[in-house]
Amino acid sequence: MAVRDSDVVKTLSSYMHERPRERMALMPLYDALRDHAGRRGCSHGGRCPMITAGAIVVDEQNRVLALRNETRWALAEGLPEDGDDSLDEVALRVLREEAGLYGVWTMPGVEGPILIDARQAAPEFGPRLRIGFRFLFRAHSEALLPTVIDPKRAGWVAFNEISIPGVAERAEQYLGVLT
Repeated sequence: MAVRDSDVVKTLSSYMHERPRERMALMPLYDALRDHAGRRGCSHGGRCPMITAGAIVVDEQNRVLALRNETRWALAEGLPEDGDDSLDEVALRVLREEAGLYGVWTMPGVEGPILIDARQAAPEFGPRLRIGFRFLFRAHSEALLPTVIDPKRAGWVAFNEISIPGVAERAEQYLGVLT
């Protein structure tokens, strides 16, 4: 089974309900996704937003797990695939594939995404926006073993080293003061 458009609509609807200040900015995305769910496909000539899911993994020292992306650190994120049942499963799959990380858990009371961000998709995807649903997970720093992955490719870094705006501020709302 794959993540269905209707499930993405439900996730987005719940997110907007919990964060009314972001509702107006997200309504065009919500409308496009509802249209997709109703039609069971894209009728916008491939210009629709590309949905990704990503993991914000924080260790006991309030550092975030990051992957080296060319010259900077980035969060693990990926596109839904056929075997993914939900967006948070996409985020967990990407953690396993990219960082070899399995031992993560969700904080009580934080079931849905904590941040939805938008930016221009990579050039190979054309003139589309990339919409990232960001899920918060916790892990012990020892869960990322140097024998499993090259430390130049993944590691624990300070939040200010992540290039996605709003990640540190949103995580702080759930975790308290970050160092």
